[in-house]
Amino acid sequence: MTFTATVVIDAPVERVFAFHERDDALDLLLPKFPPSRVVRRVGGLQPGAIVELQIGPVAWHAVHTAYERNRLFVDEQARGPFRRWVHRHEFEDLGGRTRLTDRVECEFAGGRLVEWAVRLGLQRMFRERHRVTRKFCAPV
Repeated sequence: MTFTATVVIDAPVERVFAFHERDDALDLLLPKFPPSRVVRRVGGLQPGAIVELQIGPVAWHAVHTAYERNRLFVDEQARGPFRRWVHRHEFEDLGGRTRLTDRVECEFAGGRLVEWAVRLGLQRMFRERHRVTRKFCAPV
């Protein structure tokens, strides 16, 4: 399954990308439900960086695999609930504004009902993540 969520933020790409590099960015972006927390983080966004999360009862381990400052970074599930999960965070400079696109490629067990539930969960999660990103990056 491929899922894409896009938002245009009224801030330069350098500011939006820098927000994602903050030490507390992931804590700010994690969903409130199910309760989620960072268990361990090694490195920043560059390839080889590791993130371990607890999302409700599920342990999730991801590894960053690609990084181009102000353009993109990619994390991939190393261990977790999906058969495959690749999340591309793409940043496009729009001349003082930024198009942020979250592109998720994932595979999971189950049929159409599970896909519908995953898609709905991703829509809600990225709507909130984009709201938080806009709050921290765009001028008031």
